[in-house]
Amino acid sequence: MKNFMLIIVILIGACTSKKEKAEIDLPFYSEETFTAEWIAEDDPRYGKIHTISDFEFINQEGKLITNKTFDGKVYVANFFFTLCPTVCPKMEANLSLIQEEFQGNDQVGILSHTVMPWADSVARLKVYALQNDINSDQWHLVTGEQEEIYKMGRLDYFADEGFGKGVTDLDDFLHTENIVLVDQKRRIRGIYNGTLKLEMRRMIEDIRYLLKN
Repeated sequence: MKNFMLIIVILIGACTSKKEKAEIDLPFYSEETFTAEWIAEDDPRYGKIHTISDFEFINQEGKLITNKTFDGKVYVANFFFTLCPTVCPKMEANLSLIQEEFQGNDQVGILSHTVMPWADSVARLKVYALQNDINSDQWHLVTGEQEEIYKMGRLDYFADEGFGKGVTDLDDFLHTENIVLVDQKRRIRGIYNGTLKLEMRRMIEDIRYLLKN
């Protein structure tokens, strides 16, 4: 009987261990190489984790969108332009999967920055949103000063993999397939290829994880 009870305890422990391993915490990303770091709250580095800077942009409805719009929320950020004929339509279609999955959930948002603000006016962004069934309450297509958008893209979201490696300058044209996942405290927790549906499935699971933790 004692041996039987010992086996039960071992099996329960093994199941618990597997469950814990299956739900591994998401890493943090604090620089342009996207080196994953798992940092506990009691780690001295925890308070120095990279966070997204304050920002102010205008969305497709002409509304001011700032970092406070996403306070306490999980959101994904990307960079696009409405006239893009190749990569951007794929990214839009894949981000639509995120919109559909979390429809009506005010704790999840999407933030798409145009990299051609001189062409993508508020009116043009509005047309683009209507053409692609984009919900303006959850998915913000934003425009603003080119300098600010490019600075955010390269220095905050690390969206351009070439930046910092002698490939690009801050004001060079910004276009990237990357989609970045940001947690409730404005920290980067995931990076995904926006042209791949498989990556969207991974992102959906990661968003669910952040909403629970």
